[in-house]
Amino acid sequence: MDLKQLYYEMLRIRRVEESIATLYAEQQMRCPVHLSIGQEAVAAGAAAALKPGDQAMSGHRSHAHYLAKGGSLRAMLAEIYGKATGCCGGKGGSMHLVDLAAGFMGAVPIVGSTIPIAVGLAFGAQLQGSSRVTLAFFGEGATEEGVFHESINFASLKKLPVVFVCENNFYSVYSPLEVRQPRHREVFQQAIGHGVESHQADGNEVAEVLRLTQAAVEKARSGGGPTFIEFKTYRWREHCGPGYDNDIGYRTPEEYEHWKALCPLERTRRQLLAAGTAAAELDTMQARIDLEIAEAAAFAKASPFPTRESATQPLFAA
Repeated sequence: MDLKQLYYEMLRIRRVEESIATLYAEQQMRCPVHLSIGQEAVAAGAAAALKPGDQAMSGHRSHAHYLAKGGSLRAMLAEIYGKATGCCGGKGGSMHLVDLAAGFMGAVPIVGSTIPIAVGLAFGAQLQGSSRVTLAFFGEGATEEGVFHESINFASLKKLPVVFVCENNFYSVYSPLEVRQPRHREVFQQAIGHGVESHQADGNEVAEVLRLTQAAVEKARSGGGPTFIEFKTYRWREHCGPGYDNDIGYRTPEEYEHWKALCPLERTRRQLLAAGTAAAELDTMQARIDLEIAEAAAFAKASPFPTRESATQPLFAA
């Protein structure tokens, strides 16, 4: 995927989430939303390294990963509106997104909970002799869960075709990294202890995200085992919700402005303009995206709510 297409994917994610933030005030979206505005390069770059038959999983901040992997925008917005046409039938909301056709196998809000499922998918692919690679998205807070260490240990032991993509945005809700992990150790170094190849990189440089993830995916596909990549990035908006929370004391306005200046979209736009891409072409991209979003939102609003009978479908037991 070239830089222009990566920019389009990032811009689409940004505009979708900005639209969610605006529409949320109408109080028709009755579920929490965790936005990843500012972190778009990780989702776009990492997902671009996958083939259509590959799989991905995520956690509570999953809109960007779902969209980058090819999930249906209409189904995602309908799910956030709680409608029957949503990707989980309107019963899961923002933190339970799934699109099996796109290879996005699911998102779950319990921190770290999809990491062992992703490892299980990779184990299944290995047992089946498939060339499929699984990518697990999670935040740095998930590396503090025991299940992360159990999973990465098993992936290392079995040389599973899985890539661990950690979005380090420095905060677990309102707790900074320094009160959760020792200062002498970087996040990616935890994976080294499990014998897993590990890297740390700028998560706001989409070309670098693609390069590192592509190498990890190719390694996994060829039987070389797992890779852990820590991408440093930053969420602009509040932990949960459509607003900003720079005034409540856990981070400073100066820190926010520093990271906003490192915007992955603006950085990529400058690169494209310097390479000769016309500004009008990039503006046309946004107009096309905004039309798609408007149509998807109208579809979601017009869709019916789930029926009472659907509450028991589908279940594993009667």
